[in-house]
Amino acid sequence: MPEAVDAVEMQAALAGLRRTSGLPVAFGGLLSDARHARIGELNGAQTSALRGLVVSAGSGLGGKAIALARPCAVTDYAASRHISHEYDTAVAAEGLRSVVAVPVVVRRTVRGVLYGALRTPVSLGDRTFDAAVAAARDVEQALAVRDEVRQLLALTREQVDGPGTAPAAWEDVREAHRELRALVPKVADPALRDELLGVCGRLASASGARVPAAREVGLAPRELDVLACVAAGATNAAAARQLGLRPETVKGYLRSAMRRLGAHTRLEAVVAARRAGLLP
Repeated sequence: MPEAVDAVEMQAALAGLRRTSGLPVAFGGLLSDARHARIGELNGAQTSALRGLVVSAGSGLGGKAIALARPCAVTDYAASRHISHEYDTAVAAEGLRSVVAVPVVVRRTVRGVLYGALRTPVSLGDRTFDAAVAAARDVEQALAVRDEVRQLLALTREQVDGPGTAPAAWEDVREAHRELRALVPKVADPALRDELLGVCGRLASASGARVPAAREVGLAPRELDVLACVAAGATNAAAARQLGLRPETVKGYLRSAMRRLGAHTRLEAVVAARRAGLLP
């Protein structure tokens, strides 16, 4: 779903780049194949000349950054002898002179490119380069999370939609449920987040073990996240690492979940949550 990343994580990364670097213009896009990136998001642009521009690997500044898989910059775009000039018309229409381009690289594969630019020909300093690299890292992390989500969704759908789950496979189902719930807070795209939660719900009820007479229990999302970790055998410290929380915070969520479930121990809380159809 590259469009969703363009619309959410890319916008946030470009806004962050402008804020931290002071550059007036930032733009970028993801690769549609191994050699072509489409500029899908603009921040601070005065025209739409750059929107939809398809940048080929090796062409222009961004194409050079894609081909070399490293940041590249020019002090005066139109006059630079170190890049090709297929995109001069669009760059000139926006009035850009000093430009930096940073590739978005996930697991050694270039997945996109981010630009920051000035409308005056000045040399860009380390602060600007650092801000541009940091913005690209934000998009890289979002893409890595999205890749992990898609892999887990594919695996868990086999369990949820298949003819049945063997008893020996339930530990895998429960581990997948825990991993998916841990990823939910890291996903900015609302549609993908809802999809994740939907699959988590289907995993939780996949065993058909819900007790009809069990009272309805409402747990906060983080309470359920902590219980999912506990159900997979995690200690409070391990759950804290997995969820990016402090151990004291995990303890607080666990106590609250136990109280809501009427449980006196961790094990009782897990059993009660499974009986209520909240955990697989």
